[in-house]
Amino acid sequence: MLRFSCEKALLQSAVNTVSRAVAAKSSIPALEGILVEGSDRLTMSGYNMQTGIRTAFEAEVHEEGRIVLNARLFGEIIRKLPDDLVVFAADEKYMVRLTCGDASFDIPYLSAEDYPDLPEVEDEQFVVLQQRTLREMIEQCAFAVSTNEARPVHTGALFEIGGGRLTMVAVDGFRLAVRREPLEKASGEFSFVAPGSALNEMKSICGDTEDPVTVMLGRRHILFEVGGTQLICRRLEGEFLDYRNAIPRKNPIVVTAETRALINSIDRVSVVISDKLKSPVRCRFEADRVLLSARTGNGEAKDVCPLAGDGQELEIGFNNRYLMDALKYAPADTVSIELNTGVSPAVIVPTDGSDKFLYMVLPVRLKSAE
Repeated sequence: MLRFSCEKALLQSAVNTVSRAVAAKSSIPALEGILVEGSDRLTMSGYNMQTGIRTAFEAEVHEEGRIVLNARLFGEIIRKLPDDLVVFAADEKYMVRLTCGDASFDIPYLSAEDYPDLPEVEDEQFVVLQQRTLREMIEQCAFAVSTNEARPVHTGALFEIGGGRLTMVAVDGFRLAVRREPLEKASGEFSFVAPGSALNEMKSICGDTEDPVTVMLGRRHILFEVGGTQLICRRLEGEFLDYRNAIPRKNPIVVTAETRALINSIDRVSVVISDKLKSPVRCRFEADRVLLSARTGNGEAKDVCPLAGDGQELEIGFNNRYLMDALKYAPADTVSIELNTGVSPAVIVPTDGSDKFLYMVLPVRLKSAE
């Protein structure tokens, strides 16, 4: 049966990584566990039938084997072990002995026979980019991924590969996020939709590094590969929003704002807004400034934020969180805000005229001022 030894830090890192994909509750008990396999290297897997994470790392494997350990219990034990060499030995009686320093544990395991195989992803098309780049793109788009299961395809983000760059798009019916970055390597032009839940796990796996992440597209699944770690998820099927035609680009009003200053102003007037007492943030765009206000049963708040440009006295309302998210995730110190009417979406783009990012926020219809 499986026997190995390795450093606690390596084991804990692997357990933390694969636990992200372990099913919290399943009719298949094995899926609530971590599959541990030892051959020339040690491999651990977590799988919830939607997303699978597998990671391989160096260990001294004394006897090959495959077993399943309860993820919660195993993770808790590894986390509390001293920083030392972990010695792991499984016997024929479905028990594992774990020793590390002066600590030892005897815990049961399950047979690996009931553990489903992770999907195989045919290497049909692929793209390579830096881990840091993918992590930033996910972070700056994922906030706009829909949580409404009525349109499953919008619970993911669209990846478009073409023209030497990657475009990532997310939309939830109230806002839209678009991020673009040049690519190092791609097998051609293609597109797919990856689930938002899998992308959030991928963001955690990617490091703040220029090391590569490879994304492989199969017929039904997507594989993300970072070093010895693989994340496999289903492709989301369906017709994604035609986002290019959804974005109004002939907007007569363009103002420029310091991103942080505008976030701070929205944050201040949002103090009177709560889950129980909702209110749009009313924005009146004037010459070189915007007047912001909100009124609820908690009281009324007002603030002024300087801008560059003439807002032509346009009055428009926004959900405070949606507008703040778009500004918070915009990767720029200053942004251009394109406006048309009080019922038209606001478009937030870079001030340098590039198309690195674009955020669109739909307005909230304002009641006439009292």
